[in-house]
Amino acid sequence: MRDLIRILGIDPGLRRTGWGVVALAGNRLSFLACGSLATDEKAGLAARLLAIHDGLRRVVEQHAPHEAAVEATFVNKDAAATLKLGQARGIAMLVPAIAGLPVAEYAPNLVKKTIVGAGHSEKAQIRMMIGVLLPKPILSRKMRPTRSRSRCAMRIIAAASYSR
Repeated sequence: MRDLIRILGIDPGLRRTGWGVVALAGNRLSFLACGSLATDEKAGLAARLLAIHDGLRRVVEQHAPHEAAVEATFVNKDAAATLKLGQARGIAMLVPAIAGLPVAEYAPNLVKKTIVGAGHSEKAQIRMMIGVLLPKPILSRKMRPTRSRSRCAMRIIAAASYSR
């Protein structure tokens, strides 16, 4: 068993894909890095997916995670938007898989339930608990609040469910 496990959390999106890395040592979780990959909304779908691929490949190379966690897609009323999100999610799962990392998928409600204790939590509740569990990233001014909380939540649930 490794002493330190780095976990990459990915919050996929076609416009912006968020990512974050935490380290898990025993039961101690610590923030390492985070960011987002924006795509050019005027570019074609293939070019945008390539931008997500290349950006995540650089993240994996730079931070050398041991595993990855990706948020599962939920179906909404706009079928075209759901399909595009699914394609971005495919890239988010493919990049770490190509690097040989195990990739776990987590439903949004499971992430909320793990962080807050209820599957239909409000953003304010998630923000408060992320601040308790990982205070350093919340204090960072570089992070976009909503995406940052989602990425942090993905990493925490991956760490919480880690068992080998």
